Amino acid sequence: MGGIKAYLTPDFSYLVKPKVWIDAYSQIFFTLSLGFGIMIAYASYLPKKANLTRNAILTAFINSGFSLFAGFAVFSVLGFMAASQGKPIAEVVTKSIGLAFVAYPKAVSLMPGGNFFGAVFFLSLFIAGVSSSISIIEAFTAAVVDKFGMDRKRIVSLICALGFLGSIVFTTQSGLVWLDIVDHFLTHYGLVIVGIAECILVGWFFKLDVLRRHINKISSIQLGLGWVLLVKYFVPLVLGTILIGDLYGELAKPYEGYSWASIVLIGLDWLLITLAIGVALAVRPWKTDLNKSKGRTDG
Repeated sequence: MGGIKAYLTPDFSYLVKPKVWIDAYSQIFFTLSLGFGIMIAYASYLPKKANLTRNAILTAFINSGFSLFAGFAVFSVLGFMAASQGKPIAEVVTKSIGLAFVAYPKAVSLMPGGNFFGAVFFLSLFIAGVSSSISIIEAFTAAVVDKFGMDRKRIVSLICALGFLGSIVFTTQSGLVWLDIVDHFLTHYGLVIVGIAECILVGWFFKLDVLRRHINKISSIQLGLGWVLLVKYFVPLVLGTILIGDLYGELAKPYEGYSWASIVLIGLDWLLITLAIGVALAVRPWKTDLNKSKGRTDG
């Protein structure tokens, strides 16, 4: 109950800190797979007249609801750990990868039947990782197949092989440091940057009113002018402001006390290389007819 109380007790003073807001944006971007291209790839498989707004709202609320439910599970276990060790909850709670791979497993090991619950926890974590990787691979595969007409089996095999080789570094003794820094820069900054770019591209270089009329024509929940204002002005402005503020804090003090060499070589370079590869692939000319893309519906 101590853990649940800590989970549900708000501290409104944190709302004035830009880092809290960008952490929240990064989290919802990650859990909803925004900025990865996953939603775009999956949306391309929808029927021509799918109820887009209803599907979007259901997806957002179900995802957030499950996240809230998972919070009860995590903090109840952490509360048990704090009570068992006679420590305040703040001393046993950690963030990022430390929660999943250090604090939570340690808490589970203190429970009666800890070996069983630990096995269930890591099995669930493994299934979550595999299912997430399938969606990420599908986003990249769908884009490459549609744009360059490459064989699906070949490109999937290539992506999986490269991903396996690249991820070996995360299994070394310094793997947690690599994972923490790469995850911080890609989810903390990469997804937010992509989100801003998508809003600018769709809001300013695409006929947004045409898109809104199409969505309203086939959806049960209508989009008003407010949606246009959100996409064109509010979201990119808020994300940009938070991003600049957080970058200022990042330059004043390196992330988690890591050396600047680690931050630049592991985090910043990884982010820049990823964005550069994305831009390089995006500017390449199309080699297929979009209207004849395999596996897609007429819409």
